[in-house]
Amino acid sequence: MNPAKMNALMDTLKLTCARQFRFNPRRIAADMRYKGTEGQGNNLVHVFKDVHTHSQIELNTHSMATLREQHGETPHWDEAEKKRYCQTDAEIDAEIAAKQAQLEYTQASALYRDHREQLLSHYKDSPHYQEGRPTAREAARALISALADAQDPRLSAFAAHMHTSDVDELSHLLLAPCHIERAAGAPKAA
Repeated sequence: MNPAKMNALMDTLKLTCARQFRFNPRRIAADMRYKGTEGQGNNLVHVFKDVHTHSQIELNTHSMATLREQHGETPHWDEAEKKRYCQTDAEIDAEIAAKQAQLEYTQASALYRDHREQLLSHYKDSPHYQEGRPTAREAARALISALADAQDPRLSAFAAHMHTSDVDELSHLLLAPCHIERAAGAPKAA
């Protein structure tokens, strides 16, 4: 699909969801991605998918949107997610600022600085990547589990600051600067 048509569909989705569900168009633009069409003729729908939760919205040819509350076996669009899509611009700005603060804290933390090269080496585009090694997510989870078992003070300080001890969440937070560095180009020197 050409970019102009995709932009027009996204504009229609933003307006329709604002009207039908009171969703903030800014949240729709930031978190929804076009996945394609399903059906034929009058039953044709355009499907959009949330990049974080994978919840889907159908947009039909009459500019009516439908939230896919259940997709396969997985339930979607719980009340918390709907509330998140209804956030005001100020609430979205506060969320962005909080995530930026987490990222800056992680980049400056002893935990990240001490393990940065090790974490980056698990990405295929790293010059130190070796085939058959665990993925970056698996490596981060293994690292956090090992540091937790050893009662590492760097991990304790990081977990306390982030208000979580969940291994998956800590792994995600620890890998965030790696994703930023990779998106910006080649890994930077320490």
